[in-house]
Amino acid sequence: MEILAPAGGADTIQPAVRTGADAVYLGARELSARASAKNFDKNELKEAVRYCHARGVRVYLACNTLVRDDELKKALDIIKYACEIHVDALIVQDIGLISLVREAAPGMRLHASTQMSVHTLKGVELLHRMGFKRAVLSRELSRDEIADIAKDSPIELEVFVHGALCMSVSGQCYFSAMLGGRSGNRGACAQPCRLPFYVDGGTGHDLSLKDCSIISHLRELDEMGIASAKIEGRMKRPEYTAAAVAACRQSLDAGKADPELMHRLEAVFSRSGFTDGYFTGRRGASMFGIRSKEDVVSATNKVYGTIHTMYKDERQSVPVSAALSIRRNENSSLDVCDNDGNSLSVCGAVPEDALKVALTDEKCSSYICKTGGTPFRIEKLDISLDEGLSMPALELNSLRRSALEQLLEMRSHRPPIEFSEPLLPVFPGQRKGTPANFRARFTNGNIPDSFLDSELIYVPLSLSDSELEALMDRGFAVALEIPRGMFGIENKIYERLKRAQALGINEVLASNLGAVELAKSLDMDIHGGFGLNIMNTASVEWAEREGLLDAEVSFELTVEQISKLGGRLPIGIVSSGRLPLMLVRNSPADNSSKRPAPMVLKDRKGMEFPLQRSGACTEVLNSVPLELSDRRRELVGIDFEVLRFSVENSVEIGENLQLFNSEKCRKGAYTRGLYYRGVE
Repeated sequence: MEILAPAGGADTIQPAVRTGADAVYLGARELSARASAKNFDKNELKEAVRYCHARGVRVYLACNTLVRDDELKKALDIIKYACEIHVDALIVQDIGLISLVREAAPGMRLHASTQMSVHTLKGVELLHRMGFKRAVLSRELSRDEIADIAKDSPIELEVFVHGALCMSVSGQCYFSAMLGGRSGNRGACAQPCRLPFYVDGGTGHDLSLKDCSIISHLRELDEMGIASAKIEGRMKRPEYTAAAVAACRQSLDAGKADPELMHRLEAVFSRSGFTDGYFTGRRGASMFGIRSKEDVVSATNKVYGTIHTMYKDERQSVPVSAALSIRRNENSSLDVCDNDGNSLSVCGAVPEDALKVALTDEKCSSYICKTGGTPFRIEKLDISLDEGLSMPALELNSLRRSALEQLLEMRSHRPPIEFSEPLLPVFPGQRKGTPANFRARFTNGNIPDSFLDSELIYVPLSLSDSELEALMDRGFAVALEIPRGMFGIENKIYERLKRAQALGINEVLASNLGAVELAKSLDMDIHGGFGLNIMNTASVEWAEREGLLDAEVSFELTVEQISKLGGRLPIGIVSSGRLPLMLVRNSPADNSSKRPAPMVLKDRKGMEFPLQRSGACTEVLNSVPLELSDRRRELVGIDFEVLRFSVENSVEIGENLQLFNSEKCRKGAYTRGLYYRGVE
């Protein structure tokens, strides 16, 4: 199992490599989900790749943000450069960009970002079909859930083993975007979850989790077959990376990390200590924590100085075989060869007859094997030495230095990965017409007859067979909503869908890649939900190729941007209701000493964000409803609208439908969402 280190800037590469990282991941100045990190310009990226490759360390470039149509060309330019300098893999989120990369650079290895929200075996299987070689699993998975996926996974799996925990499932957080226009899906998250939010009986920081650390479980993950142990932290200091990598290296190699090293790692950065709650299944209040004054002052100069000593010297991690030849009347020579097939030979001076003490194999070995200051170690040395010869130590040292310097340079060069410009999707300029149809999403079966005119109603899997039959008997076109959070319940969902098919229901709303693949395995009719994060024409075309009937596009797009999307697939938007801002597995209510009812999260101004269970997770809903009823004529190029009902009572549901039909605006507080202001 590789140890994968974060590199937020060029100053982190050396600490990561010298403390034992097998691979590093980093971001360019654009397309990085950590836009606030230093990141790498082209020259820095090239030098980082050369430095790492020379030392046998892989480099993964994070291109893990969503991109709009006008950004696809720029994204491909970055990926083209990545091919030129031969990065080892791309970490990608955007499902449309992925399709273009497969066409442009089929030889480039793809890793699916944790931003793709994959946490089930079916999700991993879909990634395999899409051409991925590795999936970075959601952080919220437990030990048993990881093991179940790993047992049958067709591709490599990567697991976060140390670092910050987002409150939300990655890729399903719209909190920062909605509150301040800075999208986490586009690398600009403002981390509002670290601010005071509270539930009744909570601590006042009920959206802030401690940092994860399962470093002590690395051998267990290795035995499961996990390919990579990933450390989070591209926005943290080099000392953090060095301490985290060293602790992982010790845990994997020796079975246990030094307690003093773990103490230093905690001193460099923690939030009230660490948690292993997701991995061990011990979710709840113990997982919550904040960055306290004590956490900050624990990072002393002494701690940093101690960590600095860990990476002041090269780590001799590259094994080399060598052959030294010192023969009478011939130039001396040293041949070196690494395990990757790189080899070379250097020539030195002609030896002289010894006047006093002749060279011995032992003395030759002592000079040639003295590789300190380089990343090499001589594992095998063959010596051909005639008797009675002498050669200055300076000459032997020069042979070694010249050979290893040339080998290091040779190792740093790799041929480019072939890249050919793909055909970009055709953008029609502007889609035509305004929505002719609407759909409605409910959380129970109490649906008024006034919704019989809706094209579809989405209802939860939790409805009983009799409730579903009653809805169909009343004339509703019923589709089942597969929850976005399917942690540990994929098999239950599969069985529920099979029973629904027996009742005559064959349509589903799928807002997760795993849900799409699950429904495909049952040959169901699939409507794509907003959680798929469709943000560009290439993503629309992907959904059409996957056989989806239609799809809701990302509500981080503006109305104008949506109207310019290409593709033939019918597209829709969520146009009414409380938008889900977070999908959380450890609910804010779990940090309460009470069981608050109703479950409501409040901010510093007293604004209330309802909490609602959904599948294996909880949704944090917006404090005010979305309202576009009076703007419907502006929704050009949109084929259908979705009215989402969550916490509304029956009277409010009826009133909202009346507003929608009359194209009037509601009274009281509401939001236009991001449809007119967009996101960074």
